[in-house]
Amino acid sequence: MLYHLFDWLTNNWSNPVFPGSGLFKFITFRVMLAVLLSLVITTVFGKKLIVFLQKKQLGESVRDLGLAGEAQKKGTPTMGGIIIILAIIVPTILLADLHKTYIRLMLLCTVWLGMIGFIDDYLKIRAKRLAQQKGIAYKKSDSDGLAGRFKIVGQVVLGLIVGVTLYFSPNVTVKREKMPAANIIQPGEKKLNEETLILDGKEHRFVTVKTPITTIPFVKGHEFNYAKLLPESWEQYTYIVYILIVIFIVTAVSNGANITDGLDGLATGVSAIIGICLGIFAYVSGNLRFAEYLNIMYIPNLGELSIFIAAFVGACIGFLWYNAYPAQVFMGDTGSLALGGIIAALAIIVRKELLIPFFCFVFLVENLSVMLQVSYFKYTKRKYGEGRRIFLMSPLHHHYQKLGYHESKIAVRFWIVTILSVVMAIVTLKLR
Repeated sequence: MLYHLFDWLTNNWSNPVFPGSGLFKFITFRVMLAVLLSLVITTVFGKKLIVFLQKKQLGESVRDLGLAGEAQKKGTPTMGGIIIILAIIVPTILLADLHKTYIRLMLLCTVWLGMIGFIDDYLKIRAKRLAQQKGIAYKKSDSDGLAGRFKIVGQVVLGLIVGVTLYFSPNVTVKREKMPAANIIQPGEKKLNEETLILDGKEHRFVTVKTPITTIPFVKGHEFNYAKLLPESWEQYTYIVYILIVIFIVTAVSNGANITDGLDGLATGVSAIIGICLGIFAYVSGNLRFAEYLNIMYIPNLGELSIFIAAFVGACIGFLWYNAYPAQVFMGDTGSLALGGIIAALAIIVRKELLIPFFCFVFLVENLSVMLQVSYFKYTKRKYGEGRRIFLMSPLHHHYQKLGYHESKIAVRFWIVTILSVVMAIVTLKLR
């Protein structure tokens, strides 16, 4: 809103009433402002929300899993993900160009999964209150919240929206430099236009194409076309494959973030680090000079997305003020589902979804630990009549708790692992 207001003032008034309003034309200024505003919202208004949640007795119910520090967590306000969502949405609406497809899509992702998580958290709290009203000792159960199938349906629908938008929207394109005697149009691609740009005093001809490609690590060409997954005669069905892959990624990463949110500050810190990584990817892919230097695809209109990412990182860091050990508030599914969905959508938009196993390594390992534990338990129970376990407890962070590690140490070490995996993901831009 502020962006559009100051844009109108500078374009329509020869002498603007607000001196310095032209600063809003610079993305770097709005990026810094988005970080500061998201930090203010989370740290200042976050405290007010925590007090409100405490008054409404919207506290967390903790299952007795025999883990250290469980008793202290009981009654800690949950649904704190509202703070994160507000700290992302408000700066984005105020400072970003809302006409951009990427911005609208990311706002939709944030609200959509935030609402699904909010409903889940609310149903859990309602189940607790109903038990108290009946005078029954409440024991937290997975069946108290939103049924798993409804969560999956919500994630699948969002993945469908993201996939359809990115595949069919005319505003989602890639620019390639046109070399002499080179065929730069690949299967499944559509040429939109050509233009000449001056770089370092030299003319360069670029072709804008509508294409289903992504970045593939460690490979010389550095690009992978989804049309290659199908026989040449089936190229017209590439959109089906692309949309199915997007749905899988959104669902998997969203659930990975949800599973990781089991220790104070763990999911929040990991998400902030991943957000910085995606911000770097968006910057280099949206900057023609950096894209040319790194020999990576240039994606137009990514500039405004950096404002959303800045607000995302600021919101995560600000939330850590209250979520770090000992946590004064938990994000709940309201926050964790939204964080995972945002990360997944951003990775797909900047065409780095094949790098998700690198920069989302912690989410991946947490997901796999649960899958392996459940699968092995069922297999051994069927074979030996008694279920056996690979880990002391899953997800993986609880395994380390059972080994005697303090949860703050586990969280920090998982942050360090995420930093290393993020660095590796960034290195792949040149390592091929």
